[in-house]
Amino acid sequence: MKHSDLLHKTCLIGISYFDTQGNLLHQRQHSGRVIDTDSEEGISVKLDAIPTQDAAHKEPVMHLPPSLAAWFVAPQGHYRNADCHIDIKNPNYLVTWDVYKTKEDTPEGKHEWWEWVPRTTAPRVN
Repeated sequence: MKHSDLLHKTCLIGISYFDTQGNLLHQRQHSGRVIDTDSEEGISVKLDAIPTQDAAHKEPVMHLPPSLAAWFVAPQGHYRNADCHIDIKNPNYLVTWDVYKTKEDTPEGKHEWWEWVPRTTAPRVN
């Protein structure tokens, strides 16, 4: 797979966040379409709009690290997660990352350091 293969493709992204001791803090899912790729700068995904009371749905962009090790061809299917507002049919890719906090007790408002580690085993789909 090359970075250019991802351009304009849909994906379901799973991210698990861990503290400095390796304890799971929380997990998030996102879905969207790849809008830009760069082997050094990373992969930009325009996230699907999250339904709100506001008529103007926002579609933020998520920037992922450039590693392709976290990207897997998705089995066809309808992927839903009501808690994360995910409802996507037949995404092209499943993407999974583990994100580890690397500094303990960072003062409020100060930069927190996180290390992104790709999950290199394809996610299991039920």
